[in-house]
Amino acid sequence: MSAESTGSRGFTYWRLRFRVWRGTRPFWAGLFTLLGGLPISYFPYAQLHLGNLTLAMSTTAGAGSLIIGVLLVTLGLTMWFHSIVRVFAGVAAILLALVSIPVSNIGGFLLGFLFALIGGALSISWAPGKPPRPAAEHHHTPHLSPESHSAGEPFPVPRDGEDPNVTETTAQANGGRNSAG
Repeated sequence: MSAESTGSRGFTYWRLRFRVWRGTRPFWAGLFTLLGGLPISYFPYAQLHLGNLTLAMSTTAGAGSLIIGVLLVTLGLTMWFHSIVRVFAGVAAILLALVSIPVSNIGGFLLGFLFALIGGALSISWAPGKPPRPAAEHHHTPHLSPESHSAGEPFPVPRDGEDPNVTETTAQANGGRNSAG
């Protein structure tokens, strides 16, 4: 151990690890989908006690509500831990949210419906980020002057005497001949 280390991993270490983990998957989509499944599966079985009066919000499709809620929670976890199927999970979450409107107390009193719908849409639209390239891999285009990059110009300027329309691809396509003739 070094003199600087405390020997234990603190809160900052775990927070940074969670941040990296969260950035590599559709985290918010999974969270919204998971939170959408909870009210859909809870409300049909909930009982509210007001003094001696018991108010039950159960429906005839209580089993259907439970299945929809459990599937939404499962899809939310799938988005987190198996993000390769995020598009399928997103479409399935949207379909289950729509089915929950007639089956489960207007989709868990619209709360579960909206959460599941937003989570499904976020899951479909999420795309993994591209890893940054190391500095050594940045390739310099041969027909562009290095001064054009450092001058802060918005577009690279060709060197003096070069045809700006000729690139390596066009030079190979026409046998290396100049584009003018």
